[in-house]
Amino acid sequence: MPICALMLIVTAGCSWVQPFVDRRRNAGAPAERLYVGMSKPDRPVICYNGWVSDFDELQKMADRECVRQEAGDYAEPEKQSFFTCRILTPAAYQFKCVKKSGKN
Repeated sequence: MPICALMLIVTAGCSWVQPFVDRRRNAGAPAERLYVGMSKPDRPVICYNGWVSDFDELQKMADRECVRQEAGDYAEPEKQSFFTCRILTPAAYQFKCVKKSGKN
């Protein structure tokens, strides 16, 4: 029976290793303490598992986040860190939102 339970947990856990934008907020907090997660509106941080996700997927997520936050047209990678997110998504990529040249 324990093997069946373990297989059920592993199968259900596939969604637990999907990359996500680390944008946790502290509702009702003053502006300087609003963001609890590593992401800021102009600097999205994507938490991921390197065995499951590739860089292209992370880049697309960061690009979408920059556009959604109206902070830029695309994202440029800045730095990568490890063991800063959740256990099953331990790595993080920090991006910087950039506007296309010639735009105001």
